[in-house]
Amino acid sequence: MINIDSRGHLLTEQINPHSQTLDQLNSVELVELFNQEDQQTLAAIAEAKTALAQAIEITSSSLRRGGRLFYVGAGTSGRLGVLDAAECPPTFCTPPELVQAIIAGGEAALVRSSEGLEDRVDDGAQAIRDRAISQEDVVVGITAGGTTPYVHGALAEARDRGAMTIFIACVPASQVPVDVDVDIRLIVGPEILAGSTRLKAGTATKMALNILSTGVMVKLGKVYGNRMIDVAVTNSKLRDRALRILQDLTQLSRDAADTLLKHSGKRVKLALLMHWGGVSQEQGEELLTNHRGNLRTALQTLER
Repeated sequence: MINIDSRGHLLTEQINPHSQTLDQLNSVELVELFNQEDQQTLAAIAEAKTALAQAIEITSSSLRRGGRLFYVGAGTSGRLGVLDAAECPPTFCTPPELVQAIIAGGEAALVRSSEGLEDRVDDGAQAIRDRAISQEDVVVGITAGGTTPYVHGALAEARDRGAMTIFIACVPASQVPVDVDVDIRLIVGPEILAGSTRLKAGTATKMALNILSTGVMVKLGKVYGNRMIDVAVTNSKLRDRALRILQDLTQLSRDAADTLLKHSGKRVKLALLMHWGGVSQEQGEELLTNHRGNLRTALQTLER
């Protein structure tokens, strides 16, 4: 287990030479400096592309077999995991249990700092046990500085249970080595405000989570072209989006698209299969079930 008395050597804790006069800059200079430093987030993602791709493959394979995806973190890292997990149901119509987030301190830590709880290794392990995580699941540990005991406790327990493990940190592996299936390092350098990893590190982490979850959902057939065909039609904005997707892809009028959406039970993917395949709602549902929800492969079956 990680045991570091001084964290000063960690990249995320070091002093940024470009922001030594931070408190003397005017507002425009502040914005310019942030913009300059944030360019490193793009480079960090590019450098981590192979590991991110591996994470997408591993996770999509596990979820296809009935597994679940868990994000584990504390503080900013934990909140970023919660944000990404919470956005999956409305964007991809996933059940809430498919992508879950575990944050040190629980729901209260979302709105009030609970940083002291991140030091509890056993709490991280217990969180994994509480959710009955197994070899079917994937656990992503998120910790900008790489040393959060809560996250390491969770990952160790997940490994013991046979789950696939992924690590996301913003320090080199040489500074904090870890035994996981996929090791994602987002090297953005020292923060403008020394040690404040909600800045570049947080931005790069959010980008990585965007890529991971969206890539997984693409692999699971929840996207057709670049359209979110599994969007949950739960409010007027999302209903409008569903109608525009149907209009754009089918060239139907808005009224005809609305009728089609109603007949499909407000499911865009099913509506498209019904329209393009000339099948009933029941036939379409059976086809999608047989093809694990993949519209493209279901349509190819009808073309044979």
